[in-house]
Amino acid sequence: MLVPVLLSGGVGSRLWPVSRELYPKQFLPLAGEESLLVQTLQRAKEIKGAAAPLVVCNAEHRFLVAEQLRHAGVEPQAIILEPEGRNTAPAVAIAALEALKQEPDATLLVLPADHVIMEPDQFRTAVEQGMPAAAAGQLVTFGIVPSGPETGYGYIRCGRPQDECLRQVAEFVEKPDRETAQSYLDSGNYLWNSGMFLLRADSYLNELERFAPAILAASRAALEGGQQDLDFVRLDAAAFADCPSDSIDYAVMEHTDKAVVVPLACGWSDVGSWSSLWEVGTKDDIGNTTTGDVLLHDVDNSYIRAESRLVAAVGVDDLVVVETSDAVLVARRDRVQDVRHIVNSLKEARRDEATVHKQVFRPWGSYESLVSAGRFQVKRIIVNPGQQLSLQMHHHRAEHWIVVSGTAEVTCEDKVFLLGEDQSTYIPLGNRHRLTNPGVIPLEIIEVQTGSYLGEDDIVRFQDVYGRDQ
Repeated sequence: MLVPVLLSGGVGSRLWPVSRELYPKQFLPLAGEESLLVQTLQRAKEIKGAAAPLVVCNAEHRFLVAEQLRHAGVEPQAIILEPEGRNTAPAVAIAALEALKQEPDATLLVLPADHVIMEPDQFRTAVEQGMPAAAAGQLVTFGIVPSGPETGYGYIRCGRPQDECLRQVAEFVEKPDRETAQSYLDSGNYLWNSGMFLLRADSYLNELERFAPAILAASRAALEGGQQDLDFVRLDAAAFADCPSDSIDYAVMEHTDKAVVVPLACGWSDVGSWSSLWEVGTKDDIGNTTTGDVLLHDVDNSYIRAESRLVAAVGVDDLVVVETSDAVLVARRDRVQDVRHIVNSLKEARRDEATVHKQVFRPWGSYESLVSAGRFQVKRIIVNPGQQLSLQMHHHRAEHWIVVSGTAEVTCEDKVFLLGEDQSTYIPLGNRHRLTNPGVIPLEIIEVQTGSYLGEDDIVRFQDVYGRDQ
């Protein structure tokens, strides 16, 4: 049984301001109409013999993952929640242990959830080429045939051919400087390290036991001590915190004698920076990639993205300009890796722009702050059909709700009533209340908050169908 394992734990800080800690790049439609996660799911579904996937993700992202799986029409074997990041070796170990509960001969196809593959047919062919080796107990990785002297990727040095499709792995090498990268390219013996793997679950665990037994022991304890939480497998936080943090490359692949590589040319990108999106994007005759409402005059070789308003550029070249509703990034295309310094500065200043967007997604829908000043705030709230907010109260604010479209079921203390379009109600400070959408179309309301404190932490939850504590 082939089990796709989607690793969805990254935060994608180098794609700020679009990718942010609580809504990172794998959930965004950065290279097409669907998110990178959904594109990865679709690629996995199309592989012959693929079973339902396992998804390993940050606990903070659990409802985003669940909603995107539902949108893609995919019922997973499990969504495994990491209480904190511990890199890929523990994540794959836990996925292997979970897969073996269902199938003793499970083979894992390990896929980061935030990659772009422009030629999925080539990818599927490479998986088929690697299956016999994986079935025989070898650990298969996929090496991307380099298109240039890239300094942002690690490399795999190929050893002797095993057959017409596979090579032995001689060594993994770190990200090189440009001169070294050029020498790798000239030799024709190096591939980019994609971070994708094909391996039998038991073979991987056996090698992990040999080379990193502490990771295996902590991963097993975290899974065995975990619990089922709605549709999720929640790992034991204390056991997982004791797990060493290491990548599958460092923990296993660099040490094992069972590593083989399938060369792969499929239009792959790890979308690690805005320049990567420029490279895989559709360009005009003078090298520009644009998204959204963009007007250009005398602009060359640039990436311009408008999320919420018109962006115009004149007389520039080799730039990245990215606009969102609350931030604008301008950078030279060859300096976009340094965006992480901006994100670090925002975090040090405790600014919300590092972690959340104006539009914040919740398991029931989303809300967006429209205006905030002093003692009032205006929000646009969308509640999906059949969903409801928690039964809650606020110590410091009152709320006015105006229905724009759909039907609202309102609970306020001991009263339950319906509101239609253009109707409104008032929720006094301190009153227990709940908002539900009983209809079949999204409920849209405008909420006006007034009070001495309007922070999101002024919520006391009494009941919540999503199992949230606060």
